[in-house]
Amino acid sequence: MYTAHPDRYAEMPYRRTGRSGLKLPALSLGLWHNFGPDRPVETQRAILRRAFDLGVTHFDLANNYGPPPGSAESALGEALKADFAPYRDELVISTKAGYLMWPGPYGEWGSRKYLLSSLDQSLSRMGLEYVDIFYSHRPDPKTPLEETMGALHTAVQQGKALYVGVSNYSAEQTREAARILAELGTPLLIHQPRYSMLDRRPETGGLLDALDELQVGSIAYSPLEQGLLTARYLNGIPQDSRAASDSPFLNSDAVTEELVGRLRALNEIAGSRGQSLAQLALAWVLRQGRVTSALVGASSPQQLEDSVAAIGNLDFGADELARIDKIVQG
Repeated sequence: MYTAHPDRYAEMPYRRTGRSGLKLPALSLGLWHNFGPDRPVETQRAILRRAFDLGVTHFDLANNYGPPPGSAESALGEALKADFAPYRDELVISTKAGYLMWPGPYGEWGSRKYLLSSLDQSLSRMGLEYVDIFYSHRPDPKTPLEETMGALHTAVQQGKALYVGVSNYSAEQTREAARILAELGTPLLIHQPRYSMLDRRPETGGLLDALDELQVGSIAYSPLEQGLLTARYLNGIPQDSRAASDSPFLNSDAVTEELVGRLRALNEIAGSRGQSLAQLALAWVLRQGRVTSALVGASSPQQLEDSVAAIGNLDFGADELARIDKIVQG
């Protein structure tokens, strides 16, 4: 029987999410890639247990995480039953709906029918009465935003979600979503954008500025840029890496000699800070407090421990930030 570590809250910093009362750990665990039937169940459970022991109180999912879709939620449901039933009120569990889940016209995007049906399915898979955060996973260009946000509001009214968020929305779409939700009486809690040293779109597109203005939290996904911002690619493409596989998220063409040179230069900065490249990348996303939390994946407890160690040094000097910008932007 799992018993959580008594000092699990001793080291992890917790940041207030926007203007809400909810605090999130600086690092949250994303169950995107490593929680499906192709992974040993005991390894999955060991990662979740180690995360909680390290103060990672937030587990982030979506209906389509796996593979196959739905399997990550099912895996978490089994772990919740086996290990975390006594700790449910110490956990923040989030899920999303927006991408394809079942055939026909009601199986994806942002309609009221799809979102609320998907949430019911997610709760069933996880064995939960509610999630802490329910997201619209992507904007729907053909469904009125009022309908999509109205469905999120209904989820809160029904007691099936405590808070709501959006992911992959532009700055303009986020402002409008926040306005609609405010009128309904359900504040927009958080935005989940893709953000890393190599992907600055939340900065250049004005999203971070919009979130600051709206007092909405943010949680960055892919802060390690699908593994590029780790030691794995410092000497090219390993045969067992994601870039060498048929992954739709990272292909070998992206790992150019120029990029490898930049990764090596970033790794030198990391070494001067006493960090790994992955730790540097996570600390960079969390700098200045503009991002509430960074999402990390893990294929082992040891990999998770390495990521969490990034919290030991989240401060940057102006010269370090300038060097990073010069390396990344050329």
